[in-house]
Amino acid sequence: MKDCFYDIIIFTDNEFASYNFVFRRGKMVQNKSRINRMNDYFFKRIFGSEENKDILLSFLNSILAPDGKNQLTCIELLNREIDPEFIFDKSARLDILGKTNSNELIDIEVQVCNEGDNDSRPLFYWAKLFSGQLKSGSHYQDLKRTIVIAVLNHSFIKTHENYHSSYQIYDVNSQHVLTDLLSIHFLELPKMRTLQKKPRTLLEKWLMYLCNTEGEAMDAIAENEPQIQKALTCEEIFQKVEKDRLNYEMREKALLDYSSALASAEQRGKNEGKVETAKNLLSMNLSLEDVAKATGLSIEEIRKLGH
Repeated sequence: MKDCFYDIIIFTDNEFASYNFVFRRGKMVQNKSRINRMNDYFFKRIFGSEENKDILLSFLNSILAPDGKNQLTCIELLNREIDPEFIFDKSARLDILGKTNSNELIDIEVQVCNEGDNDSRPLFYWAKLFSGQLKSGSHYQDLKRTIVIAVLNHSFIKTHENYHSSYQIYDVNSQHVLTDLLSIHFLELPKMRTLQKKPRTLLEKWLMYLCNTEGEAMDAIAENEPQIQKALTCEEIFQKVEKDRLNYEMREKALLDYSSALASAEQRGKNEGKVETAKNLLSMNLSLEDVAKATGLSIEEIRKLGH
């Protein structure tokens, strides 16, 4: 039997706490190490802090320089102030913005919920960052390559099963790349989870880390990867810092509320669509039974539509 995980959230007058339990071998035991690594607050703390630049560089090189050539050796983290209201914002996300020693801009975005804007949102971020480079007296030739990396906790690209997709501007007939100034990457975690193989590349190992791999499997992945080992150590420290843990839990609750709201809205839309379909079928003089079969609505619900 597979382990089953349960999250229990406890509120008191002045505190908020969350405990994760696993049902293993007929017993419920607390799982102290499990954490959602796609929580955007947690992601920023692990990958976006000054003391963890080596972790960030390892992750970036696994995406941008998988062959080991032209690897990034340093990066400057640009200030992205955290809005005090962020923790309670159901849709906001913390991103990581960095500048390389050649002044290229790299933006990492974590998308936990599928809001249906996976294509336009990264392009908007890229456009703002790219155009924002031009200051008074500067020239178009001064514009530097701008890269957006979207880490998705849902599937997006339907045309293939690759977990990593990379886009540039090119001619659709000759396939000639116009410029490398635009580069947008999508990392789809669900596609990584479905791979029935041991992670071999550094990127696959990082993605398995972000897929919340635990236990012996995670130990094996991190065995020869010092930056992943460091991330796991930082994770343990993170959970012991009360402020970080509280902010993490609040983000989890806010994201859960937002995800639930999206699901409810989607279900309402489906129900409204069923009602409209039922009305159209009734206008065609179909029987209540046939309309029920076609829409999934109950006969009583269909009667209320005025048949």
